[in-house]
Amino acid sequence: MKRTLQQRLQDGPVVCGEGYLFELERRGYLQAGSFVPEVALENPQALKQTYRDYMNAGSDVVLAFTYNAHREKMRIIGKEDLLEPLNREAIRLAKEVAQEHPTEEALVAGNVSNTNLFDPEDPASKEKVRSMFAEMLTWCKEEGVDFVNGETFYYYEEAQIALEEILKQDLPAVITLGVMGENKMRDGYEVDEACQKLQENGALVVGMNCFRGPATMQPYVNKIRETVDGYVAALPVPYRTTEEHPTFFNLPDGGCSCHLPTETTFPTSLDPLYCNRYEIANWAKEAYDVGVNYFGLCCGASPSMLREVAETVGREAVNSKYSPNMEKHFLFGSDESLKSHNTQFRTKA
Repeated sequence: MKRTLQQRLQDGPVVCGEGYLFELERRGYLQAGSFVPEVALENPQALKQTYRDYMNAGSDVVLAFTYNAHREKMRIIGKEDLLEPLNREAIRLAKEVAQEHPTEEALVAGNVSNTNLFDPEDPASKEKVRSMFAEMLTWCKEEGVDFVNGETFYYYEEAQIALEEILKQDLPAVITLGVMGENKMRDGYEVDEACQKLQENGALVVGMNCFRGPATMQPYVNKIRETVDGYVAALPVPYRTTEEHPTFFNLPDGGCSCHLPTETTFPTSLDPLYCNRYEIANWAKEAYDVGVNYFGLCCGASPSMLREVAETVGREAVNSKYSPNMEKHFLFGSDESLKSHNTQFRTKA
């Protein structure tokens, strides 16, 4: 039998591949802006291949792509009738891919996330959010997920509602928070305080995901690790966020010479602002050294970036055989059989 999430965490770091939203938009199967994962119904093979690519890059988890697949988002695009079929199909496809893992079947995680509906001053909105989570989590339970990932919450209270509904289904919970430019939760909690409360209330793993790159997430992860006794998660976006611009929502691109159709580089003009894989590796080592247990990358991540994380924390991915090796490169290689009339010009190429 495959190990549970808790068993894997006890044995060492767990890697979870996220970032499907941007990746499937890059591959041409999802619309930027609305960001609704209709791909589960419209192009299931494309979604399966994306699941597969992240799993083979080192993810221990196939995360069902139901981010934004909640009733409020489906209402906005006029497709509430597809809500349940989309959620169930995303989980079923994840289970099929998880069974393909050659050494140990991957875990399958259900997913609920920020609703953009929650209003701390409106009790009715809180009940709507609870109802939305409850129906999605019922489907998660019926489809047999191993645990549920509740993510990208910028209100502590919304995260707490999600946690309560996950626990009602008797499922383990990973709860990660998205911290915007205020540097705290929007209902006033410090992020480490919010994580401590979530852990005390039953979350197996707590931490942060999305919005922030490694440079502006890790200082808060350090505080969480100091505050929380249990398992801690960190899943930044792979962009060069700064103290002045702590999230990827307002990152400037001073080198851009064209007119951008959007107000900022987010979400379709972020390409020049990527971290390279070695910056990602440096972050993963830092996070590992301070005691992070649950690793990943969020929006913008590619399989090669995730593989860098997995290998940095001591894991060998299915596709580690394709990790870079420049030994036989015609210009930059060191193999003695390479032609010297090529290698001597490596500095002038």
